[in-house]
Amino acid sequence: MSLGAGPANRRRAAVPLLAGLLAGIVVVSTAVVATGGPAATPTQAPPTVRSSIFACASIVEGLTPRERLAQRLMIGVDAADPAAAAELVRSAQVGGIFIGGDATALLRDGALARVQRVAQLPVAVAVDDEGGRVQRIDGLDGELPSARRMVATRTPEQVRDLGHTRGQQLAARGVTMDLAPTVDLGGQPRTAVIGDRAFAADPAVVATYAGAFADGLRDAGVQPVLKHFPGHGRADGDSHRGRVTTPPLAQLRAADLLPYAELLGATPVGVMVGHLDVPDLTDGLPTSLTPATYTLLREDYRFDGLVLTDDLGAMKAVTGRFALPEAVRTALAAGADVALWSSGGGVEPVLAELESALASGELGGAANDRAVARVLAAKGVCTP
Repeated sequence: MSLGAGPANRRRAAVPLLAGLLAGIVVVSTAVVATGGPAATPTQAPPTVRSSIFACASIVEGLTPRERLAQRLMIGVDAADPAAAAELVRSAQVGGIFIGGDATALLRDGALARVQRVAQLPVAVAVDDEGGRVQRIDGLDGELPSARRMVATRTPEQVRDLGHTRGQQLAARGVTMDLAPTVDLGGQPRTAVIGDRAFAADPAVVATYAGAFADGLRDAGVQPVLKHFPGHGRADGDSHRGRVTTPPLAQLRAADLLPYAELLGATPVGVMVGHLDVPDLTDGLPTSLTPATYTLLREDYRFDGLVLTDDLGAMKAVTGRFALPEAVRTALAAGADVALWSSGGGVEPVLAELESALASGELGGAANDRAVARVLAAKGVCTP
């Protein structure tokens, strides 16, 4: 079907035109994509688009409804198959990809730069690189200690330096977002689901050390994401395995939520919402699917940055009840900016579900546009 002159077709033509316009005003980040380890000869990184000229709202207006919805998806890719990752971005133009597992092909030899080249808008590239049991580039750039170990062996200033070094390593490989640090409260056995991933049981210590690590990442050009709002540390189980319950909301406010109260107004961060049942907050659905969770974050904690869900495709707290398209729709309608699933695939059914929800009004048009604007602002595409 040829493009006509109607408004819908003008919007559909806007993305390639927009990409060309943005290309003229890009500022290339100082990060480089390494071809091997830290000592390898670097190649040029994908550009980080930064503009003081374009407001995000005007860029969102240039996207079709489907393109706007695609920006709200972060999808797991196989790090052993760079070509498949590039094809996903080329064909679906999703807003972000998530790299999990132990394979490293996508993190070497400029592979992520090639993924960025097929994107009409920059793609957020996220990893879980907390340290300890949860890290992604240890085989390439060395191991990172667990959060608990950081507190035991380093000062906050040293943790900031550690985060900065790690951020430089991640950025050099094309990673733009680290789903870390964990700001859940500790005190559990080391190998519990949170365990040594938490800095401490004391909210003040958590805020100090998590803030230092986040500052280091951000100074290196990698966006930190605090998790798992409103607090997984004292839940009665593992949300990977099924539904879990935390203490009541009043108790979370008095302890688990204190690091968020301190950190959300400091270093620009994202927030990941967990899959938790919270007495006096949730009512039958986990926090990631409950509108009251996002109201709590946006209104009580005055957070206007990027909000992502925890994994909607591989954690039984959600998958035990919802198919992926329904889970994504419910999360975005509840107030998440970005729906994440690590399992990959399913893009077309999800987008069809979201297009239907947008057309019916279940996903409000204005709220959808605000979410897309936050996604683009977090990627440095425009000014919010």
